[in-house]
Amino acid sequence: MYTIPGHHHISMITKNAKQNNYFYRDVLGLRRVKVTVNQDDPSMYHLFYGDKTGSAGTELSFFEIPLAGRTYRGTNAITQIGLLVPTEKSLIYWKDRFEEYGVQHSDITTYANKPALHFEDSEGLRLVLLVSNGEKAQHWETWQKSNVPIDYQIQGMGSVEMTVRRLDKLADTLTQVFGYTEVSRMKNEAIFQSIQGQVLGEIVVKTLDGPSEKPGRGSIHHLAIRVKDEVELAYWDKQVRARGFHSSGIVDRFYFKSLYFRESNGILFEIATDGPGFTIDGEIETLGEKLDLPPFLEGRRAEIEEKLQPIEGD
Repeated sequence: MYTIPGHHHISMITKNAKQNNYFYRDVLGLRRVKVTVNQDDPSMYHLFYGDKTGSAGTELSFFEIPLAGRTYRGTNAITQIGLLVPTEKSLIYWKDRFEEYGVQHSDITTYANKPALHFEDSEGLRLVLLVSNGEKAQHWETWQKSNVPIDYQIQGMGSVEMTVRRLDKLADTLTQVFGYTEVSRMKNEAIFQSIQGQVLGEIVVKTLDGPSEKPGRGSIHHLAIRVKDEVELAYWDKQVRARGFHSSGIVDRFYFKSLYFRESNGILFEIATDGPGFTIDGEIETLGEKLDLPPFLEGRRAEIEEKLQPIEGD
């Protein structure tokens, strides 16, 4: 029996890669670890931010869709991303930093039983900094060139929030298919952990009736959860199909292999392998500094580059 060790990455929609690059690299201090394209539509950028090497559990990824409209918030959607910081002192640093950079934010509060600071990027994507009390993404590595001091750097993904009409349907998928543990339940909210006691794979599920979210800029496309390798991925492919869900089958994304499925509320999950990772076609020192393409797209490089606008800082 295999277990899910936590989150792998999470993918969002941005309207503007330059603006996105500024916020996540310059304001949040993350490393841009990969500039590539959407493999299903190479006319759009696919940007990844994370730790020094873009380790599994640290990656925020964005598809640039210049024509993306606004997000109409609603239910049956992934609605917030938790990011881990080391201490409560970190939250004070970030509150001051957000005020300096004009970032919309809350006061320091509590979320999912942890000290927290809610904020939004310029496109309305909802995020929250969570005090980890020493817990960080398993392979997290300090990026020395970050403009955020090491003591306050974001150290991976924490609680991911999903808002759905049918909480018990999602709960059944998480617990019965993937072995998550339900660690908390209130009337309209439950918390699940892939490894009990660890926030690295935590999912907060809230109930909300009404219309489904209409995605746009600043919306969350999918959450990817971690598996070790292709053997484990094949195992989970069988489990997903056995529960009656439609699986994409295993897809080779070059930097990892994965599969996709939608649970009963329509939330899109990806299951992704830890490796080979972003250093398969780049040196650690220069990750994210140029456009990288998977081998099957390399022959179209000139055509692809012609359609992409340069990202500020390149």
